[in-house]
Amino acid sequence: MNSTQRLPDKLTPLPAARDAWLSRLVPVAPGELRPADALRCIAADMPAMPGHPRHDVASVDGWALRAHDLIGASAYSPVPLPARPAWVEAGDRMPDACDCVLDADAVDATGPIVQALAEAAPGQGLRRAGSDIAAGDRLVDAGQRILACHLLLARAAGRPTITARRPRLRIVNLPGGAATAAFAADQARDAGAEVSVIEPSARDAAAIAAALDASSCDLIATVGGTGVGRGDATIAAIGQCGEIIAHGIALQPGRTSAVGLIAGKPVVALPGAPDQAFAAWWTLVVPALDRLSGRQPRPTFRLPLARKIASTVGITEIALLQRRDDAWLPLATGELPLRMIARADAWLAISAGSEGFAVGAAADAYMLRE
Repeated sequence: MNSTQRLPDKLTPLPAARDAWLSRLVPVAPGELRPADALRCIAADMPAMPGHPRHDVASVDGWALRAHDLIGASAYSPVPLPARPAWVEAGDRMPDACDCVLDADAVDATGPIVQALAEAAPGQGLRRAGSDIAAGDRLVDAGQRILACHLLLARAAGRPTITARRPRLRIVNLPGGAATAAFAADQARDAGAEVSVIEPSARDAAAIAAALDASSCDLIATVGGTGVGRGDATIAAIGQCGEIIAHGIALQPGRTSAVGLIAGKPVVALPGAPDQAFAAWWTLVVPALDRLSGRQPRPTFRLPLARKIASTVGITEIALLQRRDDAWLPLATGELPLRMIARADAWLAISAGSEGFAVGAAADAYMLRE
């Protein structure tokens, strides 16, 4: 049996552990992804787009005409047309020299002379070339998240691929941590990562080490086995395969989390308990995924606190917040019941050097729902 893991006598401050770890990370190489695969990924530099539509197109069904030929036309004073107009359907390319579309009943084509029964302004019933996408526009700026609206533009412009960064996350889930591993996988996919999940055959260091294969991923996240219980051996396994940068982090919840490197690839050890993994996920894994994907810094949202928050000096505590009446209502601090995680709109990291926030103090929180 493996000897019991121990936490260090002194916990590593969260900023020190995070910064030492993140400083080793660089963005992954961009790739060409199909639009369906690029959703939620982080955009890389892309070439400028051509204008769309490439030419004027009809936006309604009707007769393609020149507005100049219709001046003065009405049902009481029809205007003869020099030639029979072309019929166009929505999406059709406009005939040369035509700059408007009239409804079917605005043209009398029953007799030998075709007559217009209404006027039209230039541009009526059509979309101008470049009106949806101007020539030279970017589909999305590098570092931004690719959303469904960006995919709409890509498909409309006929782009078969989108240039994006998509980190590959390998989750090593120890037996018993299914709920936490599923949470991590869901969150990672929502951040645009490609996720694979593997479960070691046992909770001992040898079985865990065998699952820590960094050759086919950009980041490894283990779930469970980070504490000092008799079945906890994750930290020993990481140490056998690579380097432990910090184990025992001054973070509440989540103090048994760890970060390290295996074959130059980052590895983070998440506690098996969902609430502890939640705190470690947002403070350690999300910044790593953002660094690997080249994401622009996530914005915070500032609101005053509806109630004070008390915090213990010497440890970074996570607070859950709910937006209510243009203020942050604290739901939980340090101890995070799952029902509060489900209700929270944002989270806040209270610095280890702070005793908390007074009521009415402005707090910059990270949104849990983008």
